[in-house]
Formats: sequence, structure tokens, C-alpha cells
Amino acid sequence: MVDWHLVKEMKPPRTQQEWEAEFQKYQQFPEFKILNRDMTLTEFKFIWYMEYSHRMWGRVVGLAYILPAAYFWRKGWLSRPMKGRVLALCGLVCFQGLLGWYMVKSGLEEKPDSYDIPRVSQYRLAAHLGSALVLYSASLWMGLSLLLPRHQLHETRQLLQLRHFAHGATALIFLTALSGAFVAGLDAGLVYNSFPKMGERWIPDDLLAFSPTLRNIFENPTTVQFDHRILVALGISTLLLYVPTPLAATHQSGSLALLSVALWLMSELRRLPK
Repeated sequence: MVDWHLVKEMKPPRTQQEWEAEFQKYQQFPEFKILNRDMTLTEFKFIWYMEYSHRMWGRVVGLAYILPAAYFWRKGWLSRPMKGRVLALCGLVCFQGLLGWYMVKSGLEEKPDSYDIPRVSQYRLAAHLGSALVLYSASLWMGLSLLLPRHQLHETRQLLQLRHFAHGATALIFLTALSGAFVAGLDAGLVYNSFPKMGERWIPDDLLAFSPTLRNIFENPTTVQFDHRILVALGISTLLLYVPTPLAATHQSGSLALLSVALWLMSELRRLPK
């Protein structure tokens, strides 16, 4: 899908003529010209429906936030602090949708000075994923804060240390998941498909090949993969098998489950009386 309309695109092409017109629009962009020149209409329908399903699911999620929020607000069931949180979540849902199109748009742009294959910007992909993780984390945190009872435990030095450890672990999990967006955006999972070494070396020669050095963290596929490796080892099998889509999706789901458990622990500790 090479354009974005909030309502118009909810109706997919139905006739052969409509599908061919949609396919012709896609053929005007670099992804087709460089990567998919031999793509058939049937293959195009598959990737089109993948994107369509993602966008429709996003709309369902948006309605799942906005409609109940409007109903509860009208009924007067929301306290003043809760109204602010609900508005923030609904605003973040809308922002996530706009950010998703901004990300997709980066993969459709002509880049005459680049020899790289067409792909979305890894920065916009990371922003889109990061925004989704923030939305999920904030929603889970709010739900846990409302549902979990208070624990009648006393503050101790050990408890304070555990709380700090939980915060640090959660931040590290979030950072690790976010770094996965740079791996995906740069196809860095295809650079070194060996473990524990990267090729024949523990530290590859091209780790800091870009200048200035800071660019390597975000734009050098080798550095991006190296950083993601040392943050978490859960994706080893994904790497060794050259990033098969089902396994990569399972890897990402695992990171979300781990983040959820860490947030749950933080919520449990946060509710201890001070």
C-alpha cells in the first residue's frame, strides 16, 4: 500500500481492474523497480494484504481505546487524574498511526544518491516500535496500578535495592527491544550469521567503519548487530537460521513478554507503602 487514507483505504480492491490499478501505483516506487521487478499480481496481493491487515488491526486497537474511553467519560466514571491518563493514551494511539505512515513513507522515497536497497528508515522504524512499546507499557502499568492490591510490607534497604534493580532491568529490556528495530531496519541480522563469534573474530574489523564514530551505533549493520548481541542472547537461533519470519516474530513476542513481566514486578514494588 503506497498511500494512506483513514477511511478510504478500509475498502480493499475488489475487481481485477482495481487490483491492476493498485499494482501500477506500486510499480512507480523504488521497491518494485529495484527489488521486485518480477513480482506477479498474485504476489503483490499477498504483501498488500499483509500491510492492509496491519493497518486494520491498528484501527481496531484505536477504537478499543477511544470508544470505551468516551463511554466511561460520558458516564462520569473517570476521576480527574484518570481523565488525563486516558487522554494521553488515546493521543498516543493516534500518534502511533501517524508515525506508522511516516515510517512507511520513508521506504517509498526515491534516493538517487544511495546504492542501498529500498527500505524504511531505521530511525523511523525504531520510533514506531518505541512508540508502540511506550503505549503498551503505559497501558499495562495503568491496568496493574488499578487492579493490584497494596502489599503491607515495610521499606527496607534490601527492598529499595530490589526496586532499583527492577527499574534498571526494565529499562535494559526496553532498550534491547528498541535496538531490534535498528537490526530489522538495516537487515543487520543477515550480516554475521554465526555465534558466538562474528565470522572469525570476536570483534569484527568493520565495527567502527563509519565516521563520525557515533553513526556506527545507528547506521552500521555490523555495530547494530553487535550491540543487540551483547544486550540479549534470546535471538541466537534466529540469527543462525538467517532470520526466518516465524522465528523472528517469536523472538519479538518473547521480548514483549519479558517486558511485561518486568513491568509487573515494577508495579508490585511500586505499590509498597513508603
